[in-house]
Amino acid sequence: MTRIATLCLALLLMGTGLDRAAAQSLGSTYTSTAPKDCRQIGKPSELDGSTTRVCPGKDGLIVLIAEDDLREVVSVGRNRKLAAEEPAAKLWFGPFNSSETTVEWRTNGAKPFAIIQRWHIADGTDLDKQGRPNTKAMLVVTRLPPGPVCHVAYVDAVANPNANELARKAADEIARGFRCGEDEAKIIGAIGRAVEVATRR
Repeated sequence: MTRIATLCLALLLMGTGLDRAAAQSLGSTYTSTAPKDCRQIGKPSELDGSTTRVCPGKDGLIVLIAEDDLREVVSVGRNRKLAAEEPAAKLWFGPFNSSETTVEWRTNGAKPFAIIQRWHIADGTDLDKQGRPNTKAMLVVTRLPPGPVCHVAYVDAVANPNANELARKAADEIARGFRCGEDEAKIIGAIGRAVEVATRR
């Protein structure tokens, strides 16, 4: 083998090793937004039951959960004020909804760049025996600082048996380059009822 060919092969192998190392550094850690693990801000409103709580996150970030009229917003920031100013704090789904209390943080090494949460979206066309809407599950991928915090992808948890894997892939491939306010959040995988109802305009 010539010296040039040997050098090319060495560079190729080195690049492959770097790609593999980069891929291996991606992972997940978890935190809770359960009320017992968070700090309640003020008292629940007597008028509409609205609440706000601040929950510990990763790498100095906090998670802000605000509920009003049976609808939630979830945002992330260095403190409550900054989290409340992010685009994610102003994004409401139309139907009644709630987020589950486990937050999955996608990280590159120790640095988080996205969160994934399971949401329950009320379907007004599917009522239980008491006439209340049943909910449908959806995963929401949200990008993190540096840069704005906003939704980047939705994955229907019922229509996609591999919803968790799809959400992680979307976080890893989309979140860091996503431009809040310019790019539109992507629907990943098969479209099910939760995504249909949540993204209806």
